[in-house]
Amino acid sequence: MKSVTDHPINAKWPAEDPKVIQLYSFPTPNGVKASIMLEETGLPYEWHRVPLGDEYVRSPEYLSLNPNNKIPAIIDPVGPDGDPIALFESGAILLYLAEKSGQLLGNNATERHHITQWLMFQMGGVGPMFGQLGFFYKFAGAKMEDPTARDRFIGEAKRLLNVVEGQLEGKDWIAGEFSVADIALAPWLNALDFYGAKDVVGWDDHPNCVAYVKRFYERPAVQKASNIPPREA
Repeated sequence: MKSVTDHPINAKWPAEDPKVIQLYSFPTPNGVKASIMLEETGLPYEWHRVPLGDEYVRSPEYLSLNPNNKIPAIIDPVGPDGDPIALFESGAILLYLAEKSGQLLGNNATERHHITQWLMFQMGGVGPMFGQLGFFYKFAGAKMEDPTARDRFIGEAKRLLNVVEGQLEGKDWIAGEFSVADIALAPWLNALDFYGAKDVVGWDDHPNCVAYVKRFYERPAVQKASNIPPREA
């Protein structure tokens, strides 16, 4: 790929300005990680709305960019070696954009590793567990008579919330300063509202988490990016 327009995804989502970062996404907790990061860093980009239906995420064009058929994904026309680079996985995208912009990944190696551990905490814990909670509490899994899976993920969500609550004691942000870890974590905490699961996990018993999410969504870049790409066409 010598330019953005060489990529097969352009057959379905053509780039209007191939000189800027191309974002392919939808405003889910994972999707808005990329748009928030782009808005916070000020990197120029254009978005392409990729709805979650199979006709989109399992289309040959999208699979050519992300074989795992999930959003978000990006193409940067000017990668680290000067050539275009295509990336999927929200955590990888956050780290890449942080390195490219020189922002939100700490001021030294120690801070970077501390931030990265909390990013991985979200990627490996909060995201998967909260996503399963949503499935078994609000969506198709809620129809199951056996409560085992539902109780499992309610309990795990409570445990993870307690970890976050303790880490936020005396802090505004999860790793001290605002970082990619917050951009990864806060949208997933906010998803408990969408799942209708705040009461069942005892959300109001976690005042640090409550204040944290409020603080996060008061940021102008977050407010702008939370519906990028727009949910409705």
